[in-house]
Amino acid sequence: MTHALLRGRTVLAAATLLALAACAGTPNRLGSPTLRDNVPLAGLQAPVRPGWPAASWWRQYDDPQLDGLMDRAMRQSPDLALAQSRVQNADQSARLAAAQLGLSVNGNAQVSRTRMSDHGLIPSKFLGFSWYNQADLGVQLQYDFDWWGKKRATMEAALDQAHAAEAQRSAAALAIQYAVADTYFGWQADQARLQLADQLLATQQQLMHIAELRVRQGVDLPDEAQKAGAQLAAVREMRVALDGSANIRRAALASLLGVTPAQLPQLKARPLPTVALGIPAQAGLDLIARRPDIAASRWQVEAALKQTDAARAEFFPDISITALAGLSSIDMGKLLTAGSRTFALTPALHLPIFNGGALEANYGLSRAQLDAAVAQYDSTVLVAAREVATQALGAEQIAARQHEQQAQIDADQQLLASARARMHQGVRDARESLGAQAQLLQQRDAAAQLQAQALSTDLALIKALGGGYRDNPSAAARTESPSSSVTTGVADHERH
Repeated sequence: MTHALLRGRTVLAAATLLALAACAGTPNRLGSPTLRDNVPLAGLQAPVRPGWPAASWWRQYDDPQLDGLMDRAMRQSPDLALAQSRVQNADQSARLAAAQLGLSVNGNAQVSRTRMSDHGLIPSKFLGFSWYNQADLGVQLQYDFDWWGKKRATMEAALDQAHAAEAQRSAAALAIQYAVADTYFGWQADQARLQLADQLLATQQQLMHIAELRVRQGVDLPDEAQKAGAQLAAVREMRVALDGSANIRRAALASLLGVTPAQLPQLKARPLPTVALGIPAQAGLDLIARRPDIAASRWQVEAALKQTDAARAEFFPDISITALAGLSSIDMGKLLTAGSRTFALTPALHLPIFNGGALEANYGLSRAQLDAAVAQYDSTVLVAAREVATQALGAEQIAARQHEQQAQIDADQQLLASARARMHQGVRDARESLGAQAQLLQQRDAAAQLQAQALSTDLALIKALGGGYRDNPSAAARTESPSSSVTTGVADHERH
């Protein structure tokens, strides 16, 4: 008894020394990386926009057609379905990682019939039988103590990846919403310009008719008719281009909705809505919680940090225990008797002693992935700042151009009124008023293009501001992870 006790102590001492030796080269646990807590918008002089975009931001344009298209896109867009499948895949990965924690219990029941070889180590003639049955019935319990938190860190990393996938789904939804709205209003802009092109075409046809009459009467040279014909052809070419652009936009809308162009509802022309200038107050501080791509990058950083914890835990001994209880018998009739009972208790200690640098390489890889995630986060924040600033400044520039454009339209309207007055008085013929009308229509076409640019810029600014996404820190903060470097949360983004 004393000898056995001494042997047990010797084995325990040796295991302890090996464990200490294995842990000698363990790297220190990493602290939380420093991430930006604001978007660098300092120096951007832009008027204040009242409030942030709502979750259903497109409804502010009060266009039932757009509402219907957006609802269909959120229900049947193939791109959004792909993003949702990634969320489901990440969720199942998190569930799988969580299932690795704690106690596992497995039942086992098997029956086998075996014939022994006549020429084996113990020939069957000495045993008195050639065939025998083996029945086993039992329960196995296994528990990994996970003292160093490897499995827990792996599970938390999987959960963070699931949060990142959800934020990426919101980013994909926002991209689709923006594309649908921008394409739809582009189609409406084409319709508005087509109406102006039809009016300009009628005006140019009248000018062409007058030029041909004057050439036939010998009043003007044939060059005048040729000039009028060239201007008429240019207007016709512009109309063909606008009609083709409208058809292309319908095809693009159908692609975004995952249907054919024939399956799109019949769209009616509507006036383009006006837009407001400016960005929300405190945009530089609040934008981080409003952009789904920034939220996804933050979750990626958190997941990478947890992966470094899991890689560090690999340096420590792994301790587990397995217990088995059951029944085993070669006589089926005695399987359920007390004599068939069998028990086993197996403690196990895994010591990483020599692995050729695999642990160090794995930990170094996790460090590199963490650095890459932090760099990606910083890049995403800078991209967000650039997008907001670019669209805000672009909107101001377009507004200034629209102001000057309106002055030109006002002047051309006065010229047209004066030309028509002289025509009615018989001082001038119709050419002067028709020319002034053509010039006014061209200015209105330019104004329609500017209005379309202003609306497209407003849509891009809404997208740059996050499009109604909201990261809610109080909804999913992890209390059991005090080292968390990211304010955790869920998206308050309307789903359709």
